[in-house]
Amino acid sequence: MNLSYWEIKSWLSAVDFTIVGSGIVGLSTALFLKEQYPKSKILVLERGTFPQGASTKNAGFACFGSLSEIINDLTTHSEEEVFQLVRKRVQGLSLLRQSLGDNHIGFKNYGGYELFLKDDTLFETCTSKIAEINGLLEPLFNKNVFSFKSNEFSFKNIESQYVFNPFEGQIDTGKMMNALIKKVQSQGVKILNNISVERFSDALQTVNVKTNAFEFTTSKLLIATNGFAGQLINQPIKPARAQVLITKPIKNLTIKGTFHLDQGYYYFRNIDNRILLGGGRNLDFKGEETTELGQTKQIQNALKNLLETTILSDIPFEIDYSWSGIMGVGNRKQAIVKPISKNVFCGVRLGGMGVAIGSLIGKELAQLSGD
Repeated sequence: MNLSYWEIKSWLSAVDFTIVGSGIVGLSTALFLKEQYPKSKILVLERGTFPQGASTKNAGFACFGSLSEIINDLTTHSEEEVFQLVRKRVQGLSLLRQSLGDNHIGFKNYGGYELFLKDDTLFETCTSKIAEINGLLEPLFNKNVFSFKSNEFSFKNIESQYVFNPFEGQIDTGKMMNALIKKVQSQGVKILNNISVERFSDALQTVNVKTNAFEFTTSKLLIATNGFAGQLINQPIKPARAQVLITKPIKNLTIKGTFHLDQGYYYFRNIDNRILLGGGRNLDFKGEETTELGQTKQIQNALKNLLETTILSDIPFEIDYSWSGIMGVGNRKQAIVKPISKNVFCGVRLGGMGVAIGSLIGKELAQLSGD
């Protein structure tokens, strides 16, 4: 460790709140803490050059769950629990848009679509349950959320009807994170990148933190690393890798919106005259339960096959590049926002809904740790 007096004094002394993770949750937490405690010194530590988990790697879906996802959630959660899950996602998206502004996150309300492959029993299930789900969600939206429409995009090998959701939109993930970083830094929050927290210990008044580069103390430590949280704290959360690819620009691309397939395990959208497609984790749940960023032939081939046979079957395309992100999931869909010890708190396990609930979880974490 070779730190100067100035580095220690400016960055690592008298720190009130240290936040681990500079994704949506971590930076939102910093913003809401600054609202509560304007004079507080807040330090954010990020292990990557960019936010390492999913905040800069997600598909940019401003969604709260497809019809089949919500139906499936009702098999493991009560109606009230599912209602509250959707309510939080809706509130979180509203908070994100209010905090940053639609222009700064590239929000476009194109609507969302759920497609069904030919002879998929999910189509029959959704047909039989659509009225029930609309009834469940009516208090949130004051109208039906889901309706059936004919296939207007000329997708192949799918049912002639799809489910449409007018409340769903898409965002530009890069714009969103740029706006969030700019806003927190304008409030005096300091962000240090390429810093990994290796361990910490909660003393009576402060938390001792050891990183890959230095050690320091902070009054309170907030863990907002989602899928990587299991490396620091013992909570019921597992990492879940999501693989994504994007095509090169396609001339005269008419596909516009956010699209879901197979209970949300596949998803695609338009962006800059390209198709961005992700998913396939259900092909290898165990293999994708990893914090290693990378791609596998099995899933990448499945994604390419879906482009060739269904999404762009009559349209020439080339894959430009692929990437992956790490989500945090568990047996329950509810996020974990709780104290770990007297001065250590966490806001993790966003279940693949980080864009939707990240801002709200950040607000809850700030309120919890600030009390």
